[in-house]
Amino acid sequence: MTRHEAREQAFAVIFEKSFNETATFQEIIENAEECGLVKVNGFASTLLKAVEENTIRIDEVITENLVGWTLQRLPKVSLAVLRLAVGEILFNEDVPTNVSVNEAVEIAKTYGTPEDASYINGVLSAIVKKLNK
Repeated sequence: MTRHEAREQAFAVIFEKSFNETATFQEIIENAEECGLVKVNGFASTLLKAVEENTIRIDEVITENLVGWTLQRLPKVSLAVLRLAVGEILFNEDVPTNVSVNEAVEIAKTYGTPEDASYINGVLSAIVKKLNK
């Protein structure tokens, strides 16, 4: 499995959590694996662990950089992509930030709309710019 595919699997779990907030990521993974819908590898697990353990901080960073939206009003696809990317940017030093941003935009293009991808790119660019100061 490539890292891109692992990110897509992690995205799917994060997205599912937005519909089932009481479930843990592990419960979502187990149910999805039983159905053959998700196969989570080590890299995807690392990303999911970062998001699950740091959702409050990740959401704070996202909220600080939203323009014209609130966290609650964001499309669920966009929120899941942003959580994945911000978790990777903040808590995975092995991946360059530009790779995390590009991967998030590609996932948004696949699962969202062109507008979602553009908006996510702008939010992530603002986050990276602040982190680099």
